[in-house]
Amino acid sequence: MNTRTATVERSTAETTIACTVNLDGTGTAEVSTGIGFLDHMLTALARHSRIDIALRCTGDLEVDDHHTAEDCALALGSAIDNALADRRGIVRFGSAYAPLDEALARVVIDLSGRPCPVIDLGLRREMIGGIATENITHFFVSLATTLRAALHADVLRGENDHHRAEAAFKALALALRVAVARTGDNRVPSTKEVL
Repeated sequence: MNTRTATVERSTAETTIACTVNLDGTGTAEVSTGIGFLDHMLTALARHSRIDIALRCTGDLEVDDHHTAEDCALALGSAIDNALADRRGIVRFGSAYAPLDEALARVVIDLSGRPCPVIDLGLRREMIGGIATENITHFFVSLATTLRAALHADVLRGENDHHRAEAAFKALALALRVAVARTGDNRVPSTKEVL
């Protein structure tokens, strides 16, 4: 059985990133972005998706958190996309609900090859730790873009923005876990025979 791993290195004037994923891992995370809350979310994403994620980023955090959050998402999405190759023999679709205390999130994903993010996290605070809440939403948008996936993420309820964001990442993890799972055949999961 072929291994589904990929490494992406991305270097710009704003960030330098190395990201490696193993879609058939155990959920280990070696993450260092310079943003503690983002590290926490990526660790949860790895753990609950069972995708091994190693991601190191040096970014221009003296400017703000935007470039780091965006570029980490772009690198992670590209790495998962590359690991999926032609997407043969995968389930393709995944959906999940995840609660965190009073918060409840729903994520539905289609690894269709067509990026379409529809994200409504309903975050109200300006910041959670060292990341602007608008950049948490932007992370989901950027991930969907390079993952080439239709990604619908909605937080249905919750009072605490930390809980809302974490529930969304955990729902994303669970939906990804289903979507990237092997079906046991070698077919492209599309009537077009290509994704």
